[in-house]
Amino acid sequence: MSNVVEARALEKRFGERHAVAGLDLNVPEGVCYGVLGPNGAGKTTTLRMVYGVTRPSAGTMNVFGLDVTRHGRAVRARLGVTLQDNVLIESLTPVENLRVFGRFHLLREPELSARVARLIEELDLGSHRDVPAGKLSGGFKRRMAIAMALLGEPELLILDEPTTGLDPAVRITVWNTVRELRRRGTTVLLTTHYMDEAQRLCDRVLIMSQGKAVVEGAPDALVQERLGRAVLELDCTPEDERLLASAEPGARMLRVGTRLFMFGADGAQLTAWLGRLPAEHKRPFVLRPANLEDLFLAETGSSLEASVEP
Repeated sequence: MSNVVEARALEKRFGERHAVAGLDLNVPEGVCYGVLGPNGAGKTTTLRMVYGVTRPSAGTMNVFGLDVTRHGRAVRARLGVTLQDNVLIESLTPVENLRVFGRFHLLREPELSARVARLIEELDLGSHRDVPAGKLSGGFKRRMAIAMALLGEPELLILDEPTTGLDPAVRITVWNTVRELRRRGTTVLLTTHYMDEAQRLCDRVLIMSQGKAVVEGAPDALVQERLGRAVLELDCTPEDERLLASAEPGARMLRVGTRLFMFGADGAQLTAWLGRLPAEHKRPFVLRPANLEDLFLAETGSSLEASVEP
């Protein structure tokens, strides 16, 4: 499988600060690839270098085998991009916005009308097709932004936090669109702060922290390899934590505030460890499967909050 995106030793500096520091990135053709990380990790800066808006300070960025710094226009002609902020003409309706944007792609009739009609249907915009964009809800504006990115039938679709702030119904609509594109063979590169979204949609993920790659691979395989299949979650004191650590020195633990997470191969192993605590230190607990959010917290030590990066 060839790579649509290949970056080597990629760096981006803003003054003395490294937003991206020596990043290697490989996005295979036809996959949904997620770039994850805490605030300021360099996710959006990396995407901006993929579509050629931000120039690398060092290293190389190739898309479709082309150096973006030298062939930016040729690369962008094959991309669709949805930014964190929607870029719409608010006085125009969804249909009118799409038709204007289609002209930027040099689409002519009857192909333009056919694509607009198809996207209006696929992204469930029909009920508001004649409403000015400025009067649409945030969810409908987001659907419009994604429809505009798809109008040119891109080989690579870039989605920067596509569902932040959307209600669950709209998120599912967006997820279904991404799955259908993936089924058709479109490569999707996205950032998200929703770990459940990444685990549901992405074939592979890259977790970044402080501009560097921390871990990369298939989500479920990474969780099992790094953490195990199960996690036991409970409130405990530092003394409780010391007792648990002494009872099972090899156990991987993570504290977030007063909450302690213990990771293991299975639930039986974890409850056995907990059973070694003296009775006065036993606490109510939750036993559940380990997931991508656990891995994110364990690898970055960071909470999950959405923000805009430079």
